[in-house]
Amino acid sequence: MLCCMPGVAFVPALLVSWSSAAFIISYVIAVLAGHVEPLVPYISDTGTKPPESGIFGFMINISALLGVITMYIRYLLIEKQNESSHFVRSSCNIFSLCIGLMGCIGMGIVATFQELSVPSVHDIGALVAFGSGVVYITLQSIISYKSCPQWNTYFVCHIRMAISVISCIAFIPMIVFASQISMTKIDWTPGEK
Repeated sequence: MLCCMPGVAFVPALLVSWSSAAFIISYVIAVLAGHVEPLVPYISDTGTKPPESGIFGFMINISALLGVITMYIRYLLIEKQNESSHFVRSSCNIFSLCIGLMGCIGMGIVATFQELSVPSVHDIGALVAFGSGVVYITLQSIISYKSCPQWNTYFVCHIRMAISVISCIAFIPMIVFASQISMTKIDWTPGEK
């Protein structure tokens, strides 16, 4: 089974490294090209104009694929552990995988449809990506607690749950503030609302 093969642990590390590089590279190019202000732009703003939009789209689509692979490995790992321990229903594990895959599809939508080109599709993709991500993280935290102490330490479970809580808390203002903004351009001048 894939989850028992030595060496698959590099996939989550590659996902984090690749995704970080995607954000950093597109940010640097966007700032150097003068397309965004250097102080805390939206992630999507750094992938709106060429040439950084092509790099951003390509790299985020690879990140979405790496996310799918990582989630599938996690699914297989839980299934294998569950054979001997029966700590979670298989349907819960499948449901968690499906929610995670929806988030990856949302990432692909965000990467493919730029913020200013097709804003409604981009925003729906972002909502699906972030919303599914929060639900996935929370479900994985619950599954981790159910597998304690045989397959996880409580320390790891507490860290996962803390990340889940922070994600849930951050998701609420994201929705509230995003619904207040109608984005039609990146640049803002002091005389505008």
